[in-house]
Amino acid sequence: MKLSEELIYRGFQAETTIKNPADLDTRESKKFYWGADPSADSLTIGNLAALMMCACFVRHGYEPYLLVGGATGQIGDPKENAERDLKSKEEVEHNKQCIKEQIEKVINAGDGNIKDHETPGLTMVDNYDWFKNINYLDFLREIGKNFSMTQLLDRQFVQNRIGSGGSGISYAEFSYTLIQGYDFLHLYREHGVSLQLCGADQYGNCTSGIHLIKRLEDADADAWSTPLVIDPITGKKFGKSEGNAIWLASSDNGSGNYTSIYDFYQFWMNQPDEAVASLLKIYTLIEPTEIDHILEEHQKHPELRLAQKALASGATAVVHGAAAAKAIENLSETLFNKDTDFSEFSEDELTEFSAYLPVVAKGANLVDILVNSKLADSKKKAREFIAGNAVSINGTKVTAEIDINQVAIIKKGKNKFAIVR
Repeated sequence: MKLSEELIYRGFQAETTIKNPADLDTRESKKFYWGADPSADSLTIGNLAALMMCACFVRHGYEPYLLVGGATGQIGDPKENAERDLKSKEEVEHNKQCIKEQIEKVINAGDGNIKDHETPGLTMVDNYDWFKNINYLDFLREIGKNFSMTQLLDRQFVQNRIGSGGSGISYAEFSYTLIQGYDFLHLYREHGVSLQLCGADQYGNCTSGIHLIKRLEDADADAWSTPLVIDPITGKKFGKSEGNAIWLASSDNGSGNYTSIYDFYQFWMNQPDEAVASLLKIYTLIEPTEIDHILEEHQKHPELRLAQKALASGATAVVHGAAAAKAIENLSETLFNKDTDFSEFSEDELTEFSAYLPVVAKGANLVDILVNSKLADSKKKAREFIAGNAVSINGTKVTAEIDINQVAIIKKGKNKFAIVR
């Protein structure tokens, strides 16, 4: 399957300047860049969709330039409805280091068989390196002079912010598109990058760079965007601004922005049948022929949730590695097997489970254990779960606020577990 065919098969096609996708297969310059602002210390599965598109280009011989926006992160990519809070330089630097590791891991995730390997030619860049020495007047003369106010006011995010009922927009965020446009110009000049990849919400900013390259270098450049992924359950896009973030970080980097590997796996397991086909194509490295086979078998026996299992395993392998994906798969099969005797787990098994499930000390009341393990947000909620028959200990439902003095597996609801040791 050619690059253009795989991009379309996996749903990685939205707005683009490229009239014929097949031109990507024979493009002379095979360098692209994709950027992420360090507005948080972890990326989300919304970012992951665009990264998976980047990985698709890499598998077909393209050379990736991955930009972490140390400069743009200090301004903030304009939101549709409100001004972003400014980050300190120290916070931006911390976030930048955290997400660099995540970007590299996904791009190097492997081939369709999910074998870890190193992808050659990966170049990480930071736009702070070239913006820190730019003179403001020089920037206005070289860059600002090449944009009309009409052109900038036409951008959808600006219209949303200054239109009727809008919250307004600061000059800093209004200027963001010029800064991102200069990034593209700089990478074209210094590295010969002539293609920018992005999510559909960034397409307008990409065209700023194309405009500058044409005006200042008399050269052609292109942008290729991928659709934003919508949560089929909530109807919201996958991302932190919607309050439904699934983070790529599996442990806390200081801000609480993380999703445990177990919860990450379960998120994909809980996707509805009507969404799983598209999500398999976007979020896994499974070969198209194998995806088609999985979906065919899933239709025959939907109760076995074969597609959800493939999605959960494949997406977890991309972000956290094949070993972690296999361990969580085995753990899940054990926890959800109706024949499992939770009281018979060995010390070694509990130690293995402890790498992926919250662990709390025995010798405490069930209410406190539910709160300390974060299975409940408060003691009030913990008591509601207990009274509502939503809590079990070693597979047995409990409705009393008992003390737990022995090793036990606590289950809350359908798929939340904790270990008491």
